[in-house]
Amino acid sequence: MTEESPPEGSPVIRTIAMPADTNPAGDIFGGWLMGQMDLAAGNAAARRARGRTATVAVEAMTFHAPVRVGDEVSLYAKVLSTGRTSMRIAVDAWTRARHAETTCRVTQAVFTFVALDDAGRPRPIPEDIA
Repeated sequence: MTEESPPEGSPVIRTIAMPADTNPAGDIFGGWLMGQMDLAAGNAAARRARGRTATVAVEAMTFHAPVRVGDEVSLYAKVLSTGRTSMRIAVDAWTRARHAETTCRVTQAVFTFVALDDAGRPRPIPEDIA
């Protein structure tokens, strides 16, 4: 595994992997981690769209290393591109063992979200003013 550092800035979500989220081998379920990544991407999507959004696709999910019980999981999300009603968001998941300072990227994926109106139909994403 190569030495890397987490992305610049603060994580969108930081949580602790708990025993209830394990598979029979004692590692954290990939589905739990994917759910956390979807939450992080959804947070970034809602902020960029300034409203309701929904996940429409997940592409290129890669699991690099297992997550262990007690690991601190930090999720970083970045909007890669926006279309008229949809956006692509990269999410990286990093862990730090409970009693250590070293970090490790464990998973990465790209999520596609669509902005929705109050009736649940696609709506235009506002211009980025940031």
